[in-house]
Amino acid sequence: MGLLAQGSPLSWEDTKRHADHVRRHGILQFLHIYHAVKDRHKDVLKWGDEVEYMLVSFDHENKKVQLVLSGEDVLETLQEKGERTNPNHPTLWRPEYGSYMIEGTPGQPYGGTMSEFNTVQDNMRQRRQEATSVLGESQALCTITSFPRLGCPGFTLPEYKPNPVEGGASKSLFFPDEAINKHPRFSTLTRNIRHRRGEKVVINVPIFKDKNTPSPFVEAFADEEAAQAAQPDHIYMDAMGFGMGNCCLQVTFQACSISEARYLYDQLATICPIVMALSAASPFYRGYVSDIDCRWGVISASVDDRTREERGLEPLKTSNYRISKSRYDSIDSYLSKCGEKYNDIDLTIDKEIYEQLLKEGIDHLLAQHVAHLFIRDPLTLFEEKIHMDDANESDHFENIQSTNWQTMRFKPPPPNSDIGWRVEFRPMEVQLTDFENSAYVVFVVLLTRVILSYKLDFLIPLSKVDENMKTAQRRDAVLQGMFYFRKDICKAGGHAVVDGCGKAQSSAELAAEEYGLMSIDTIINGKEGVFPGLIPILNSYLENMEVDVDTRCSILNYLKLIKKRASGQLMTVARWMREFIANHPDYKQDSVVTDAMNYSLLVKCNQIANEQCECPELLGSAFRRRAKDDASKADSDSSK
Repeated sequence: MGLLAQGSPLSWEDTKRHADHVRRHGILQFLHIYHAVKDRHKDVLKWGDEVEYMLVSFDHENKKVQLVLSGEDVLETLQEKGERTNPNHPTLWRPEYGSYMIEGTPGQPYGGTMSEFNTVQDNMRQRRQEATSVLGESQALCTITSFPRLGCPGFTLPEYKPNPVEGGASKSLFFPDEAINKHPRFSTLTRNIRHRRGEKVVINVPIFKDKNTPSPFVEAFADEEAAQAAQPDHIYMDAMGFGMGNCCLQVTFQACSISEARYLYDQLATICPIVMALSAASPFYRGYVSDIDCRWGVISASVDDRTREERGLEPLKTSNYRISKSRYDSIDSYLSKCGEKYNDIDLTIDKEIYEQLLKEGIDHLLAQHVAHLFIRDPLTLFEEKIHMDDANESDHFENIQSTNWQTMRFKPPPPNSDIGWRVEFRPMEVQLTDFENSAYVVFVVLLTRVILSYKLDFLIPLSKVDENMKTAQRRDAVLQGMFYFRKDICKAGGHAVVDGCGKAQSSAELAAEEYGLMSIDTIINGKEGVFPGLIPILNSYLENMEVDVDTRCSILNYLKLIKKRASGQLMTVARWMREFIANHPDYKQDSVVTDAMNYSLLVKCNQIANEQCECPELLGSAFRRRAKDDASKADSDSSK
């Protein structure tokens, strides 16, 4: 999770005093990197995934499941057994926000050969087995996006009560500071977001109105701040942990050049809402059934450090800008020349930084992107890291860059490294099984190959992408939502990426007929006379590639999962979880998820993840067949 510097963290007041220093030197560090590597070209498209995990403990006697606050110890053990013993170990482990969380990645990035798609699931399975092997009895490693009873009394092991006092990190009524990773970055982020904002963060998620749900649904809080912040018919949450304490699935790509990275950044930005809706997996919050399926808005609100002035609630006096979004949100500008005409969102920028970048030879689009990121303050600063060598270090740049958590992230190479220009695809919710997570990763990676090979153009006005992001989070968005999407995605065909995708159009030519409202089924699977469909395009690409039989079989099974999730033949994780709770014998149709219901759900999730039971309504037959084939192959190998 972003920059993990070591040292003595500064308070918000001290950090604020150094904010201009961090911004000034962050820009100098970016310029050193840019001028050193702007012409670098890489021959191979490298990529890798990041999976976030929760550690849970099952109390089978009392029918209760809790989050285990042992992430730091588990991480230390995994790193000692892995990368510290063998630098070429096939897995890497990193800390995450919650002390009940860890993050796993492949030990080395994947390369450009098609056969590597067939190793993704094996690597994810190895990660799960590695981490599970160091857990205690009745403990498990779960890939669930949101823990249904996060913030409810006794949700952690050991149990801690929240301590909502000013001296703590979160001041939360529900989320104890002990559930935050002990690395000083995380508690400092939590405290400084709250102090910069001038009040606790406010998260209000609409509750799902079931037959016996009180109407209006209102919680009574003795705490005055909570009483004012909580909205009727909403689930109220008050801490960074309710967002950053969720899990996700991400993919990072290394492009061949800065131009290719900018092109991919733009094209994939339009895909973010579509894949987010397809991966929807978080319908429950603080022990209640919500009316949303994705965590995005929750995590956005959980780190919203904007002051009342920046949010437009008071006249500007001490703040410099009105800022329309949280620092965790969708992107605000395209980076490629072909995207420029679709930049229809008002962009708040630091004008001095923008002019400085232009004078240094940075083009308008990249300059405004960086100048927009740098309207934000640094949220954490370590005393030992204030003064740096700008020519050889990038901590000040990364300080701002890594706390702009957007759907896509454009990542310059680290100084003095052989790493190229990268883009990070960030909106996906983590899935229950390694098969599902592999399917989503392979789908997105294949899509990048097709975008680059066929010079596809998915661009639509960025304001419409923002609307899609809102639609994607709604309950059953895969089946009910309509999304703006480009109709003719092949217009850019034949034009090189560096040429800006062809001739620029005037604003008068940017008519609405370029795009229209489509269902996810149409976008993914196609509809005759409307849209060809992403899966048919991927299949066409695969037919023209040399792919071994085993790899092709794996890829087709992955695409079948995506295809059937899009059509509604298979459920999203969110829909499956809703139906599981709705059909639980203890459920009273009152939108409440009890400890016993949560236990039943997590036991089932763990069984599915470890292939101990089938779940055809979620996974279909492809998963069952693949698991059975793997088992047969293992039996055959062991008998030799």
